[in-house]
Amino acid sequence: MRGSFFTEKEKITKNRKDYDLNQSVNFAVFPSLQGGPHENQIAAIAVAFKEANTPEFKAYAKQVIANAQALAKALIDMGHDIQTGGTDNHLMLWSLRKHDLTGSKVEKTCEKAGITVNKNMVIGDTSALAPSGIRLGTPALTSRGFTEADMVQVAQFLDEAVKITIQIQSKTGKKLEDFVPALNNNPEIQSLKERVENYSKKFPMPGL
Repeated sequence: MRGSFFTEKEKITKNRKDYDLNQSVNFAVFPSLQGGPHENQIAAIAVAFKEANTPEFKAYAKQVIANAQALAKALIDMGHDIQTGGTDNHLMLWSLRKHDLTGSKVEKTCEKAGITVNKNMVIGDTSALAPSGIRLGTPALTSRGFTEADMVQVAQFLDEAVKITIQIQSKTGKKLEDFVPALNNNPEIQSLKERVENYSKKFPMPGL
């Protein structure tokens, strides 16, 4: 028995293995994962932290949540389904299953009407390409000065977009490739777009 003693050959082999392992780990950390310090990113984070520590940002964050809750409530009052029955943060998932619509179609309709939303999977979906929901958030509108009362109007615009989508789908069928061309020069979408733009003109765009 040699206990914990190694021969010189064994020591050399062990040290080489340790060195190879250390070298692999170190390389995986830097530069593979960390890279070099980017002063522009460090400065951006510092600015964000400083802004987040102000009373103005805290008031803004509270308004974002208040607006999200107001929008969720308005949509629910109109008969729409919000996953979890509402929201406690800046986001909500709007299920379109009861309307037999996909989020892809409503997203396209809203885009034509000057409204930005995102299709999103909801409970029960099996495909991210044809999800049954829409993801809504209120930070952008809050940054422009929207309040709870404005969220009711936003909900009405969204409700109208869904109704237009239902009408178009009833004529084109459920294939997205047949649905999208029918959005062009649609008078109801044009009318909605004009009202959306006229309403949004009352609110300044940050940075412009």
